[in-house]
Amino acid sequence: MNNKFKILLPTDFSVQSDYAYVMVQNLAKKIPLEVTLLHVLNVPDTVSMDARGNIKTCGEIDPDYINTQKEIALRKLQSLNELHGNAIKTELKLGKLTSSIIDYSEAGGFDLIAMGTKGTGGLFEKITKSESQIIARKSAIPVLTLMCDRSDFQLETIALVQDFRSCNNQELGFLNVLIKSFNTRVHLLQITSDPSAENMEEIEQNMETFAANNKLAKYEKHILKDTDVENGVIHFNQMNNVDMVFIGTHGTGGWFHESAAEQLVNHMYKPVVAYRMK
Repeated sequence: MNNKFKILLPTDFSVQSDYAYVMVQNLAKKIPLEVTLLHVLNVPDTVSMDARGNIKTCGEIDPDYINTQKEIALRKLQSLNELHGNAIKTELKLGKLTSSIIDYSEAGGFDLIAMGTKGTGGLFEKITKSESQIIARKSAIPVLTLMCDRSDFQLETIALVQDFRSCNNQELGFLNVLIKSFNTRVHLLQITSDPSAENMEEIEQNMETFAANNKLAKYEKHILKDTDVENGVIHFNQMNNVDMVFIGTHGTGGWFHESAAEQLVNHMYKPVVAYRMK
């Protein structure tokens, strides 16, 4: 039986992808992992590759160009295989970038997607979301993102952010494995814009229920007033200097849903894990 946890690491061969791999190596110190590096050639639906690696196009796209890009990608993947040896598997897919990553992760039964992100801001972000943001929104599998080198990473404290105003039986799954493997202290964090309108006692009781359901050994409860969830998390980190942020998302719009998770993915210099809430 394979008891290893499966991590998918999409790579575009950038330094940000290297950062993600270093992070995964740190996780592997405590957890047995199976790591697959996936490179997606971002091409239209009119381009396909058969089981033998032959490229077919509709005729408007030069197959020789696609073949050249495929061969370049295969050489880079081979270099990674030679560098990391049996520690990784590699895969090449053709298709739309975000949907190919999500489809591959779900079909392969992965426990976590780990991605480096360059971050965006200003007008550009309003026009287009980064791939990491889109995947964090749409993936049913937890997505870990980071923007910078975390080779000295220690997982001692986590801010776990979600809406505790309603009681739920959310199970953290692989995220709970991280917490238990690293003996991590968890800060259960509720962000609210108007504490006077909240039932504090009920929120704290729901936090207790959540902690019991997930057998959290070391945790603290926090209710923080701020303008929105993103700023609340950033300010909480400034006060507590957490090592990682977990944020629950329903993958839909709203004050406590995709907007906060997606913004943190590209704006926070701590590793962020977005996970789908039931």
